[in-house]
Amino acid sequence: MFNAVFSGGIQGMYAYPVRVEADLSKGLPGFELVGSAGREVKEARERVQIALKNAGCALPVAKITVNLSPAQVGKEGTGYDLPIAAGLLACLEVWNPTTLPNTAFLGELALNGEIRRVNGVLPIALALQKEGIERILVPVDNAGECENVPGIRLVGIPNMTDFIRYLREDEQGREKMSAHFRIGNEQVPGQENSIPDFADVFGQETVRRAAEVAAAGFHHLLLAGPPGAGKTMIARRIPGILPPLTRAEQLEVESIYSIAGKLRGSVKERPFLAPHHTLSPQALAGGGRIPRPGLLSLAHRGVLFLDEMPEFSAAALEVLRQPLEEKQVQIARSMGTYTYPADFMLVCAMNPCPCGFFPDKNRCTCTEPDIRRYLGKISGPVLDRIDIVAEASPVRVQDLYGNSGGEPTEKIRERVMAARERQQFRYRGSGYRFNSEVSGREVETYCRLEHREQEFLEHVFEEGQMSVRAYHKVRKLARTIADLADSEHICTEHLAEAVCYNKGKRRFWK
Repeated sequence: MFNAVFSGGIQGMYAYPVRVEADLSKGLPGFELVGSAGREVKEARERVQIALKNAGCALPVAKITVNLSPAQVGKEGTGYDLPIAAGLLACLEVWNPTTLPNTAFLGELALNGEIRRVNGVLPIALALQKEGIERILVPVDNAGECENVPGIRLVGIPNMTDFIRYLREDEQGREKMSAHFRIGNEQVPGQENSIPDFADVFGQETVRRAAEVAAAGFHHLLLAGPPGAGKTMIARRIPGILPPLTRAEQLEVESIYSIAGKLRGSVKERPFLAPHHTLSPQALAGGGRIPRPGLLSLAHRGVLFLDEMPEFSAAALEVLRQPLEEKQVQIARSMGTYTYPADFMLVCAMNPCPCGFFPDKNRCTCTEPDIRRYLGKISGPVLDRIDIVAEASPVRVQDLYGNSGGEPTEKIRERVMAARERQQFRYRGSGYRFNSEVSGREVETYCRLEHREQEFLEHVFEEGQMSVRAYHKVRKLARTIADLADSEHICTEHLAEAVCYNKGKRRFWK
C-alpha cells in the first residue's frame, strides 16, 4: 500500500518542501530509505521502527520503501522521523491522510516514542506555507516558533502515543488535544526587556554622542579608553536606542535562531551578542559538517560587541572583513556553499595599551614596542571598515554628582528613529537603507556638499589626514549627523564632527 505526506528540509537559509512517500508491499523483508538521504536521515529507519513498536503499532514483516522527494536535493538532519512514521501509519491504515488536508510533519523520534525538538522549523514552515500547507505537526518544544505568523499553525505533539491519537481523532477532538499541548510564548534567552538606560551614564558626552551617531546611520563603532571609563557600559546600552525590529526583520532573525536551534518563541528585541575573546574563527563565522550559523549571523539586525578587541585572535578578527563588506557569511563545503545573512552593527571596545593607561606616563608601564604590538593585532583592513573611533576619557568625580547624568534612552531613541525615517525617505527605491551603506560612486548624489563645505573637506584631505575611503566615510558620517540635526544640507560643523571621529584612528594608529 502506498501513501504520501509532506515535510520540509533546509540547506543554509534555503528551505524547501519535501514529499515523503511510503510503500508497504510483499517481498523480501527490508526497510529501504532513498532520496539523497544523509547519515542522520538513514538512521531514521531504526528510530521509526522502535518508536512505533513502543507506541503499540509495530511494523509488519514486509518490504518497506520510503522515498524523500525531490531526490536530487540532499537531505540532512533528524526532522524526517515524524513524517516517515506518519506515512507508514497511513500505509497501515491507522489513519487516513484525507482527514488532515494541507498538513505537514516535522520532528525527531526517540526510541521510547518521545518527539524531540528539531532545528529550522520556522523557515521550513514559511516555505511550506507558500505551498498551501496550513498546519504542521511538530515537537512540543517547537510549537511556539510560528505563533505570530498568520496563515500557518504549528501543533505541538509530545510523543507517538498522542500523535497516533491525534491522527485518529476528528477535528473537534484534535482541537482539544492541541489546546492541551500548547505551550506559552517564550523569548529567546537574553532577549528579555532588560536593556540598561543611558540616563545611568555619567559624563562621557563625546562617547554617548558617538553611540547615537553610530545607531542613527548603522555605522560601526570603536570605543577606546582606559579601564573603568565606561566603554562596556555604553556599548551595552546601544540596543536600547535602535529602532524596534520590523516584522520582516523579526522573521529574518527568528529564522536564523531557529536554524541554530536557539529559538524559543518570538524575538522581541534586537540581538546583542558579546562573545568572550577566546572564541574561535569557526564559532564567529559558523560551520560544522552541516554548517550552522555563527555569532556573526546570530547578531543579524542587531549588535555584535567585541570587548577588549585586541585580545581576540588575529584569525578571528580577520573573519570580520568579508561580512562587514558584504553583509553575509559564505561557508563552502563539498556538498555546496551555504550563505547566512550577517548584517550587524559592530561595536568594539579596547584599551589604548596593554596596561590600559597610555598616555598617562605616571601610570602606564608599557614600552612603545609593547603598544605597537598590542594595537597591531587589529589589521588595517578591519580598522578601515570601522566608521567611528571615539575616545573615552576617565570620568571625573564631579560628573558623579548633581544632574550630570545623561539623557534617557527613550529621548535618544526618538532622535535616532527620526534620523532613520529621513534616510528611508531619501533612499526609497535605491536599495539603500542607511547612510553607511552608500557606495563611493553615489556619495556625490546622496551626500552632496555646498562650495564652502567642499573646500573645508578638501583642505582636510590635502593635509594628508585621510584616505579616499576615509573621505567617503566622513561624508556619510556627516550626512548622518545632519539627519540627527534635522538639516537638509551638510554643514561645516557636521563635517568637523565627522572628521573628529576619523582622527581617532590617527591618534592610536600613528
